[in-house]
Amino acid sequence: MTARRRTKIVATLGPATHSPDVLDAMFEAGMNVVRLNFSHGDPSAHISLAGKVRERARACNKPVGVLADLQGPKIRIARFQEGHVLLKENARFVLDAGLGTDAGNEHEVGIDYKALPSDVSAGDTLLLDDGRIVLRVDAVEGKKVITRVVFGGRLSNNKGINRQGGGLSAAALTEKDKQDIITAARMQADYLAVSFPRSAEDIHEARRLLHAAGGHAAIVAKIERAEAVDAIEEIIQAADAIMVARGDLGVEMGDAALPPIQKRIIGMARRMNRITITATQMMESMIENPIPTRAEVFDVANAVLDGTDAVMLSGETAVGKNPIKTIAAVHRICLQAEQEREIRVSRHRIDSKFEGMDEAIAMGAMYLANHLNVKAIAALTESGSTTLWMSRISSGIPIFALTPHENTARRVTLYRGVYPIKFPRKHQDHASLNRDMIDELKRRGVVSDGDIVIITKGDLEIQGSTNALKLVQVGDMVDPQIES
Repeated sequence: MTARRRTKIVATLGPATHSPDVLDAMFEAGMNVVRLNFSHGDPSAHISLAGKVRERARACNKPVGVLADLQGPKIRIARFQEGHVLLKENARFVLDAGLGTDAGNEHEVGIDYKALPSDVSAGDTLLLDDGRIVLRVDAVEGKKVITRVVFGGRLSNNKGINRQGGGLSAAALTEKDKQDIITAARMQADYLAVSFPRSAEDIHEARRLLHAAGGHAAIVAKIERAEAVDAIEEIIQAADAIMVARGDLGVEMGDAALPPIQKRIIGMARRMNRITITATQMMESMIENPIPTRAEVFDVANAVLDGTDAVMLSGETAVGKNPIKTIAAVHRICLQAEQEREIRVSRHRIDSKFEGMDEAIAMGAMYLANHLNVKAIAALTESGSTTLWMSRISSGIPIFALTPHENTARRVTLYRGVYPIKFPRKHQDHASLNRDMIDELKRRGVVSDGDIVIITKGDLEIQGSTNALKLVQVGDMVDPQIES
């Protein structure tokens, strides 16, 4: 049987990936979740694309999740008269909130973020274009931030602004984001990513707005600000998933700080039963090239070794020349990294009490699986919660989420080591249901006679709570008369 990749792949859609043939090839190459970037496009286009993705996913018989990624605040410079300028070191350069949108030149440029003069003071360091341009603030005069160029170079239109160390006051949810949350609800997005949150309250607000619009997506907190790192525990607690978005975060915190921050956030999120996504420049060179650099191979592999649930591709698949090859390369790297023994063992929750019966069943199943020659775990699940808890335990044993609900099947596509199966319940008695679950795994070539399988499920009369665990040897099922 072909090895199953446990780490999931999130791929951003864009001009390079809109055709049905390309989407089908992305599914085949290993894409688990599509990302729709709400920084580009309009609501109707996003809704149409989500529909197309699900149509092709059904045609390919591959459950695929949809992640709607909010733009967040635009903390950017405006535009230049000539499209770009060349800034020289030690030159005076002004960021002017009162300047026209297209009036920039080598001496000054407008800014979309009008509150910048209130957020900075003399001595601050501003980083433009992902840190490629460095400015020191000399003074603030009214709407003008007067700076001196520390590191210069070519600066073009609409590049981002960061304050070293964080501290910009822009709200996480803009008016555009609030409208886009309604769009995410209309398309029934499986995940909603909140950009630039500063606190747990930003996550709570996004969830309130989503529920008010009729949406039920899981909330992803994108860790992009220094303030978010300071409040990381409360943000993880508020969210369903965490994205280590290393672009803006690296600019604000400094590149050297990123590796330990990534490891700490992933470890903390797993301990708190949350999903993690590692993002930004994972395979950046493959936008142009057909193979990754060795550094990119190591980057993806290290994220897997850190315990991330998923790695995310952005421009590599949205606008790159090699979207299919990029997904296939990530697939290969993840598979190889997952062979390392240290990521197949775990002490997760081994010394703590469980919060409920269903969590205890999930942890008990994984303890058995890791101490017995178990071939697979079959979890009959309504919401996917049991498989989420199971997936926090490091193991090489596949967890199959058998669910009658399409939205649950789509959500678990992001859980590490969990594989969704749409499973309509045909019987109500336990013995027949167990046989149906095992037969489904046999039909898919997952297990064969003699294999040991763990089955978890709840009382058939009470949906939504897993309270039963059973060890089964395939081909030696218990007679229905004595099944409990």
